[in-house]
Order: sequence, then structure tokens, then C-alpha cells
Amino acid sequence: MNIQTALVEEKGNIRLENVHIAEPKSDEVLVRMVGTGICHTDLSVSEQEISTPLPIALGHEGAGVIEKVGNEVTDFHVGDHVVVGFTYCGTCPACKQGKQGSCEYIGALNFGGTMKDGTTRLSHKDKPVAILFGQSSLATYSIAHIDSLVKVDKDVDLTILGPLACGIQTGAGTILNVLNPEEGSTIAVFGCGGVGLSGIMAAKLLNCETIIAVDIDEERLALAKELGATHTLNGKEVDVVSEIHKITGKGAQYAFEATGVPALVLQSIRCLAVGGTVAVVGVGGEASIHIHDDLVAPNRTVVGATEGHSNPPVFIPQLINYYKEGKFPFDKFIKKYPFEQIETAIADMKSGKTIKPVVTFE
Repeated sequence: MNIQTALVEEKGNIRLENVHIAEPKSDEVLVRMVGTGICHTDLSVSEQEISTPLPIALGHEGAGVIEKVGNEVTDFHVGDHVVVGFTYCGTCPACKQGKQGSCEYIGALNFGGTMKDGTTRLSHKDKPVAILFGQSSLATYSIAHIDSLVKVDKDVDLTILGPLACGIQTGAGTILNVLNPEEGSTIAVFGCGGVGLSGIMAAKLLNCETIIAVDIDEERLALAKELGATHTLNGKEVDVVSEIHKITGKGAQYAFEATGVPALVLQSIRCLAVGGTVAVVGVGGEASIHIHDDLVAPNRTVVGATEGHSNPPVFIPQLINYYKEGKFPFDKFIKKYPFEQIETAIADMKSGKTIKPVVTFE
């Protein structure tokens, strides 16, 4: 069958192309995509800041309807609404503990360009096309392994659920599963994109007393305040570390760094109180720290986190329930674009005009 996908054949060049998709294998399904989020990871792959095989079909925040199932699939059926998430091995210690986001093989499985069995389901001009995250869901159809699927309620707008697979799951999961701040605690969140805003909403769910949002965009800071931040700081206008210490008295007990910008990673460490912990999730480069002054003497902890250390089949429905209850309104930072306007969606994300673009395939 021929489908349309967002294809990268050469560095930095994303374009819509018709490609061929094979039949799903015995433990896979064919999903008709309804809405797929665009994430900075997609752009990093396009620019080869994250190395992958080329050509590659993009997309890893998909949601859609199952149209065909492999002959060994029993838990999913034609017509099911699903979110298509990241790929994990299912057998390493982290996976067995329900922390699939910490899978030992998460890098190879999601950026190696193949399905779990080491092959691809896509081809273009009779040549194989690499697959991202075992799904490549920036496409009209996607094939995914059953382990990557999360069945979701049919009474929720499917066009907005795709970002739960990565960005939103990463933000909320890092707070709820990794940091797990105590009720009444203090936390600083660096970066008010989709990941950071999801973290702010999660911190509010846990009844953190002080939630400080840091960004350089006043509109995003205003939205952060609406979603649960108690204080906002514009990094262009104030000394962020100094202000956080003033607000909290002795520094924040927790920090969440969602930008990957080295200077902000340093700020997220230095804003902490004695014994504080920061979780870093942004894709960034090198940062120089003073080992004694920044870490040893103040007894601070720095932890990295992927996909919020989550168990998607459990965690994503939990987030959807919070959304239904009005406690996790992630739809406030989503904007939809028709698939043919993907270039506009990407440009709006790069400029900051749109926090989380979602392309739809209606």
C-alpha cells in the first residue's frame, strides 16, 4: 500500500513523499493516523544532531485507529483508538520493573532505523526507508509493534492525544515518576514548552507549594501561571538563580530542566537548596560545572531522565483521566495543522509561535 509520510532523504530537508508500506507482521498492527505531534526530536533527526540512517520517515507522537492486526495480536482489535509510543525491549531490568523509559536499549531501538526485528516496513523507489521510534507516525498510516501501543478511550478527541507519547509524557513523568516532590515542596521549572508546561501541571497535581517557571517568552510565562506556576521569571530580565533563592529562602528543593541549554542546566543546578535534586531531560551539549561548589558541598543530585521513566500503558491512561477531570489541560498548548501544512507547523514551532503543533490527517 502507498502512503504519504514526512521523509528526510538528506540532512535538514523534510518533505512529504509517497512511500510504500508493507503488511504488518504477526505481532504488529497497521494504524490509520489521525493526529501526530511534531517534537524537537524530529527536527534533531532531520538535522542529524541525533544520528540516524537516511532516508528516514519522521514521527513519534502518533495517535490513530487500528485498521489491521497481525495474526498473533490478541489484545488489540480493528477499530481500537491507540496512542503509538516509543519502542523498548521489554526484557532488560528497567523494562521488567515497569520503567520502559529507562530501557537499556532505548537509543538503538528508537534511533536505529528499524522495527524491533531489525527490518523496515517502508520503501521509496524500491529502496528501504528507515523508521523512527519503530513507528514513523508523521504519515497517513503507520505500522507499530504491539508493545508500543496504548489503547485509549474513544470519548477523547484523538487528534490531541499523540503528544502524550513523548513530550507530555516526558514532562509529567519526570515530575511524577522521577522527582516525585513532596506536597508543600518547592520546584523550579526551566523552559515553558510542552515538556516544561506538562511538568508544571504535574507539580500542581502533587500540591507543590512553590512552582517557579523560567522562560524568556512572556506569553509562555503567562500560560505557565495559568497552568499552575506560582511565580514566573524572565531569564532575560533577572538573575534567575538569585531570584529563586529569594523566593524560596534557601533555594529550590527540586528543579526540572527541559531546555538542554548548557547555561540553563547550570542555573538549574545552582538554584537548588542544600540536598536538592534536578532532573535534566533536554537535548543539549556540554556544560562545565564546579564539582565541589555546585555538587559536593551542597549535596546536590543531578539525574537524567528519558520518557519520564514511565510505563506507557499505565501512565498515558492516567494522564488522560487527569485531563478528563480538568486537572491536566494539555490541550491549551496544542495547535492543529493539516498534514499538507507541515512546513508551516515546523516554522511556527521553531519561531516559538506554537508550543506543540499537531498535524491531522482528516
